[in-house]
Parts: sequence; structure tokens; C-alpha cells
Amino acid sequence: MMRHLLSAADLDRDEAVLVLDTAEQMAQTQHREIKKLPTLRGRTVINLFFEDSTRTRVSFEAAAKRLSADVINFSAKGSSVSKGESLKDTALTLQAMGADAVVIRHGASGAPHRLATSGWIDSSVVNAGDGTHEHPTQALLDAFTMRHHLVGNREHGAAAGQDLKGKRVTIVGDVLHSRVARSNVLLLHSLGAEVTLVAPPTLLPQRVDAWPCATSYDLDASLPEADAVMMLRVQRERMNAAYFPSAREYSRRYGLDARRLRLLQDHTIVMHPGPMNRGLEISADAADCERSTIVEQVGNGVSVRMAVLYLLLAGGEREEVSR
Repeated sequence: MMRHLLSAADLDRDEAVLVLDTAEQMAQTQHREIKKLPTLRGRTVINLFFEDSTRTRVSFEAAAKRLSADVINFSAKGSSVSKGESLKDTALTLQAMGADAVVIRHGASGAPHRLATSGWIDSSVVNAGDGTHEHPTQALLDAFTMRHHLVGNREHGAAAGQDLKGKRVTIVGDVLHSRVARSNVLLLHSLGAEVTLVAPPTLLPQRVDAWPCATSYDLDASLPEADAVMMLRVQRERMNAAYFPSAREYSRRYGLDARRLRLLQDHTIVMHPGPMNRGLEISADAADCERSTIVEQVGNGVSVRMAVLYLLLAGGEREEVSR
């Protein structure tokens, strides 16, 4: 396992499967009466969040604590110092604290890479979302969820060592502003899945044709062949222009509703990275249906982030996860 996790592209197929297999073991430990493992006792994990994200921060905090690490939550949002100076000054402070791992979320794309390669700190760096760039642990928890439903199950370990080869994943919505979409395309490609991005032309990035995926503007045509459908949140806070005529028009053309649910195969799962805009990109019928894995994804996030921290920090001293 590498020293940092900055991009889904950092993981080749075998490394990605290792993370997923380790997350399966971590998930097993979370069914026990005592959920804590001693693996990272004495290590310090710092959550450095320049942007608000309660879901991701709490998930990383729970993951680190269940591995017995010491956790420090460092909120840098609202600093009056310029971004470059603030990041450097904060990094030097973290170095003085003796951080073993820094989990960073930042509004500027590339900030985690800068932190990891600057020489300011000796810690492992985990990208928890940077600008509109990437969110690799979200992609890992999404792949974990897909593998659980489409390849095997945790109870019998049928998915161990397996990837998502041949599975068809449709990702729908605001791809342009979505770091989740970018990370998922990269990771799912490494795992052998066939990804199709569906969005209006205004919400697809330039040079998306260079990404390892297909694109479409027609949601209805893409749904019947999908094994998993991932709806992306319409990120109004990142928009500075009118990317579609109206919310009603967007929902009509690209929202997942009861009618479109009927187009799916019986085994197809419905996913969403959250938080949802109910009634915009996804209806209540779709969000709460039996095939929805949205709540499950949140729980899987803790197991996956436990696996990432374990693999980054345990190093050559790895012990059995089941201890």
C-alpha cells in the first residue's frame, strides 16, 4: 500500500481489491459486541477540514477511533489567511503535533497533493475531497457497496478477491462539479466495470471523452442495462451560472422517479453519495425503495475508511484484523 491516498488513480486493480477485502474484514468486526481494535493504538489521526462535511468527517473520526487511534478534529474553515499560507502554516502546526495521518478536505483542487508533496509534514495524507477534483474514499465505499450486492456478500465472503469486471454502472447528473464522479470513474475502470455518465451537455466536463467511460444524454436509454445507478447531487453551491433551464426541467429529464425505477433490472441497485436533493435528482420513491443502498453506503464508509487508515498506518507491522 502506498504512503498516501490522494486519488482513485493511485490504486491499481490489486490495491483496490486489497482495500475492499480489508474493508470486508473490518465490517465483520463491527458486528461484535466490542467493536474497537487495538491496531492503531498510539497513532494520531488529524481531520483537517477547510470545508464543512459532517458526514465525511464523522465517518473518518469513527473509523480512526474504532482502530484505537487518537483523533484531533482541526477546523480550518473561515481562516482569513490566504489559502497557500494557511495550508502551510497549518501543516507545520500538525507536524509539531506529531500527526501520523492527516485527512484533509479542501475547497481547492490539488490541496491534498500539495500537502503530501510539500515536505511540510511527514504524515500520510488522505484526500477527503478537494474542490471539484476527487474523493477517493467515497469511490471505494461505493465500490464496496456494489461488490456486496452484485458480486457476493460479507457473511459468506463470496466477494473476497473479486473485482467488478463486466458490471455496468450508470452515473447520472452534475458530473462537471462532482469529485465523486471523477473518483468513481477511475476506480470502477480499474475494477473492470463499464461506466456510463449521463448528464445534460452543460454538466459534462471538457475533454470528458478522454475519461475511461461512455457518455450519454438519454437517461431512459441507459437505465435498462445498468447493474447500479448512481444519482449525483445537483451542487448548486458550486454553480455560478444557469446550467439547466429550471429544477423542474432537470428533474423531468435526469431525475430518478417511480417511472424510471420500473425500467431497471430486478437486481439493479440505486445509489447516491448524499446529501440528497429529494424531488430534484431523486424522488422519495426512488430514495426509499427496497433497492436503494443510500443508508447502507453511509455505514460502509466507516469500514472502508478503517481499511484505508489501517493499510496506510499499520505498515510492515500488520496484525490480524480479527484480533
